[in-house]
Amino acid sequence: MRAADPSFRTRLKSGLRAGNKKGWASFAWICKILIPTSFLVTLLQWSGLLDQAAPYLNPLMGAINLPGEAALPIISGMLINLYATIAIITVIPFTMGQKTLIAIFNMICHNLIIEGIIQHKSGINVAKINLIRFASAILTVLIVSQVFSETAKTVVMPDTMMTHPSFLVLLETWAIDTGWLLLKILIIIMPIMLGLESAKSLDWISYLIRFFQPIMRALGLSSRTAMLWVVGVIFGLMYGGAVIIEETKGKTLTKDELERLHISIGINHSMVEDPVLFIALGLNGFWMWVPRFITAIAAVQAYRGIVILRQKP
Repeated sequence: MRAADPSFRTRLKSGLRAGNKKGWASFAWICKILIPTSFLVTLLQWSGLLDQAAPYLNPLMGAINLPGEAALPIISGMLINLYATIAIITVIPFTMGQKTLIAIFNMICHNLIIEGIIQHKSGINVAKINLIRFASAILTVLIVSQVFSETAKTVVMPDTMMTHPSFLVLLETWAIDTGWLLLKILIIIMPIMLGLESAKSLDWISYLIRFFQPIMRALGLSSRTAMLWVVGVIFGLMYGGAVIIEETKGKTLTKDELERLHISIGINHSMVEDPVLFIALGLNGFWMWVPRFITAIAAVQAYRGIVILRQKP
């Protein structure tokens, strides 16, 4: 039997050792980014600066058929995460159509600081990818808003919005939330790294790449980025980012391949957890999955077209 093959066992052990080593190294790298950055963003939210900045997005909200009140959950999601968006839209009485548009915008364009750093470290300029995600969110919401009626209707703000806790309470909440998040990241990273390195040692990667090749072609991506795309789409940039960074250290992918990958997963990642968060609020799953997927394909193809045009004399 193959499992009894000494060569098989040796290669499997080698892969597991390499995966364990890379897993811990990747987790340490994520900690260096996540802990200080998340604390600074938490302070930004606690200071009230986000509340003050939100009105500056009012003209943009009107342009994409949303009321000015939508600026607060959108800017909070852009700088923090989807949980900040959800916390706000459960307090402000938005309509289901408005909540749907806000959800679509922030699933494409959220946590830009941390995720932007992760993508910058693994193959694409932070300003470029964040601009692409922001523009993609605007265009997608503008198109989808045509399906819903009266989404620009003003919302009556509640008398009491979220109160600001004391600094000590803030610090305690941040420490607990960050600790749980890092534990979750570790639990996700280690099995991925162990499996990936084992697959490499056993020469299984080529079979997986061949399986995903038609899908990659349809998405406008290189087949060599198949495994990284799967990791990003399923686990997201936060959880899968360390894996992506570790895999790009080998310099086997070209700049063009990496940028197309990052555009795709920047717009369309964490396709399991993120949509479920909003579906739990009663939003339609179709709008949580389909628009992002189509936008990611369109953005990659547009990027490829621009690259081709630039290469022409």
